[in-house]
Amino acid sequence: MGEKVAVDGIGPADRERYRRKLHECLEVLARLLGEKRFDRPKNLVGLEIELNLAGADGLPRMMNSQVLERIASRDFQTELARCNLEVNIAPHRLHGQVLGHLAEELRTGLAYADRKAGEVASRIVMIGILPTLHSTDLTVASLSEIDRYVLLNDQMRAARGEDFALDIQGVERLVARSPSIAPEAACTSVQLHLQVTPGRFAAVWNAAQAIAAVQVAVGANSPFLFGRELWQESRPPVFQQATDTRPPELQAQGVRPRTWFGERWVDSAYELFEENVRYFPPLLPICGPQEPLAVLADGEVPDLAELVLHNGTVYRWNRPVYAVADGVPHLRVENRVLPAGPTVDDVIANTALYYGLVRALADEPRPVWTRLPFATAAENFDTACRYGIDATLRWPRPGRGGLAEIPVVRLVRQELLPLAAAGLDAWGVEPADRDRYLGIIEQRCARRMNGASWQVAAYRHAVHQGLERDAALAAMTRRYSELMQTGDPVHTWPVAWPVAEGTVPGARRPAGHP
Repeated sequence: MGEKVAVDGIGPADRERYRRKLHECLEVLARLLGEKRFDRPKNLVGLEIELNLAGADGLPRMMNSQVLERIASRDFQTELARCNLEVNIAPHRLHGQVLGHLAEELRTGLAYADRKAGEVASRIVMIGILPTLHSTDLTVASLSEIDRYVLLNDQMRAARGEDFALDIQGVERLVARSPSIAPEAACTSVQLHLQVTPGRFAAVWNAAQAIAAVQVAVGANSPFLFGRELWQESRPPVFQQATDTRPPELQAQGVRPRTWFGERWVDSAYELFEENVRYFPPLLPICGPQEPLAVLADGEVPDLAELVLHNGTVYRWNRPVYAVADGVPHLRVENRVLPAGPTVDDVIANTALYYGLVRALADEPRPVWTRLPFATAAENFDTACRYGIDATLRWPRPGRGGLAEIPVVRLVRQELLPLAAAGLDAWGVEPADRDRYLGIIEQRCARRMNGASWQVAAYRHAVHQGLERDAALAAMTRRYSELMQTGDPVHTWPVAWPVAEGTVPGARRPAGHP
């Protein structure tokens, strides 16, 4: 999201031209699809992780520009707020020891970034929502100094016409208002990319939608915001409300939110791009230099810049992506369901489960989405966000008709892990990698322990030891950061530890930290 855009001089004529070019982009996309101009499958996968910056006290550090200056790598970029970074891992072929290679690259990159952050008394924390954030930490002044973020905030605020409202009822209730989209920056995620052919796209996207609830349930890592315990995975409701350009009257009319699970299974990628244009007004009406129809008439492949930009302001949990590489267009499914962290091994375990399940379910002769109503998939997603690894989902009965209510840990262990293993085998993933990372998922389910359940248990332990709420959240965050540095997956982390306000006895800090 870090590219620069011009922010001045946008008027009605610019919006009309942008809308015209959006529809031209759709026409060109349809023609490219009809002419089968897209790249052949290369089984390429990509990985992006959004990160938090925190100090040795566990509190957020608003200094991503200073940290990025020291990192000095194009693999690391800004994110929405000054307490955020993003790391991008180059595309890999999904084959052989790819999971181990991804893990090693992440460990190396994050260790380097953490050392550089330490030079300015910060550390890298992989976590869905930093538990020590307060509403005063996320204001307009907290936004990164990037033109796109300024324009996006201004356009979203203008579209809504009033403050953004957060009202989330979880274990506790959070009610807050913000004059900006800055609370969106509380949500840091993992984005998984899979390049697919147009003919394969719908099956992969539908499979990804079907398993989104399972991903959230076993990978939840965001139970706190602004000092309140909310849902086990609070990112989805926070993100939706923090980017909701609809005033209450439009919400009452059923106008779709820009952060959206969707409302139906699809038969093609085109349907999703077309829905994005049909349902959502442009927020960033910035026109690129190309005229897509003219470029196509010249025998070239247009970048469809307006469609790509617009697509990036509709926040589907599984997003369609169009891109051009080496003059050839391709399609990707971008999975945006997972929170960051807790450790590299946990991230790669979540990655293995996703790619394995998507492959297996997309290959099934009787696909799960023909047996699972879309509305049920959406309800499952909501349930998984609320209850995490303790969720009970509705899922098609194997070999029988209808749906059964089944605890997600039993569904994963009995049905989905074998499917994920078969999917990874179909990709040609090394069996040792397959077993190692799917084994982490199995143990999470066996122990009913993921990032969210650990955070809640550790926080309550700190409160039981006599700390007040804010001090307990800070102590838990420091302990999380310490254990994250060990690299051991979260299901092995002890919940109890000797808590003292202000310090964590025996904490091992990386070199360079004060």
